[in-house]
Parts: sequence; C-alpha cells; structure tokens
Amino acid sequence: MPRYAALIYRVEAGFPEQGSPEAQKLYPAWGAFNKAVRQAGVLITGNGLKPSSTATTVRVRDGATLTTDGPFAETREQLGGMLVFECADLDEAIYWASQIPDASNGGCVELRPLFEM
Repeated sequence: MPRYAALIYRVEAGFPEQGSPEAQKLYPAWGAFNKAVRQAGVLITGNGLKPSSTATTVRVRDGATLTTDGPFAETREQLGGMLVFECADLDEAIYWASQIPDASNGGCVELRPLFEM
C-alpha cells in the first residue's frame, strides 16, 4: 500500500506553549486522533518537532559543510511535525489528514507520497 507523509504546519507564534493550559485543551483532540489512527492501522510513525528556533540548516557547497541556525526559510507557518500513513489511496490519506487537530485549529497539513525504496 502507498505511504504518505503528512507534514503538519502551524503558526508557532500563536501556538500554545507545551504544558500550558491552552495546550492542555488540545490534548483530548490529539488523544482521540491518535487512538483512531492506530485502531485503523494506518499510522506508521510520527513525531512532533521542537520550535523552529532549535533548527539547524545544513548545506554542502564546494565540498564544505555549512550550518546555519534556524529554519531554511522565513515563512508564516512552520513545520510542527510529521506523520507517516499507509493508506489504500490518496482519498484515505486525505481523510486521515483532515482528522489531524492542527488542520482545523489554524494550521494545515501537506500530504506527500513517499518514494518506496
């Protein structure tokens, strides 16, 4: 079956800090989503990401490895996490992406098919 990466984007500045009362309001929605996606057997793996301020961008130019603190580009929304689904088709992947709490909480989810190696 095809696998899809669900890339979760959100505006970090407006997102509640981990453990805050505002963040705790989101936990039941995430708990319900995690239970449903596991019971359906489509979740392969997933993780949230620490804030983009903790990122390091790596480039190799003329054989030299260059690092830069922070994300690759300044954008309104930052990558907050990634899930990998194994679904029958894109329609099923879209269904599960639409269930991710961030999709209806001011963020968005980008789906991309994975190359199978």
